[in-house]
Amino acid sequence: MIAGVRLYEVAAGILWNGSEVLIARRQAGDHQGGRWEFPGGKRHRGESIADCLKREMLEEIGIEIEVGPLWRALTHVYPDRRVSLYFHFCDLLRGTPTPLQCDELRWIAPAQLRDHPFVEGDLPVLPDLARDLTAKVV
Repeated sequence: MIAGVRLYEVAAGILWNGSEVLIARRQAGDHQGGRWEFPGGKRHRGESIADCLKREMLEEIGIEIEVGPLWRALTHVYPDRRVSLYFHFCDLLRGTPTPLQCDELRWIAPAQLRDHPFVEGDLPVLPDLARDLTAKVV
């Protein structure tokens, strides 16, 4: 750990319905509040990334998922923290996505990713994700 900078491990779920991907807008009081992200959250001690993602999806948007293989991983350094992000494609098993712990949820086309102000840590994956999702549509 960098002195004085806390490391968080975060699982992020990419939910794809065949033409759109689900994004969530953070609550105003949260770190980078008001920005968009992929649903998920911080890993608890002793918890796997997959279990973290299942728990966070249920708590934050009220759905049960199956976690697919890791798509991308990266670490982003903010002035006050480092965040290691693990992006997984997920399949919706049960429930309807509902904004329980976020301000809003949106299903958007891959080309619309660039039109939403995302949290800084997600920005590096957006071009590759848009490309990969667009390839799934065609």
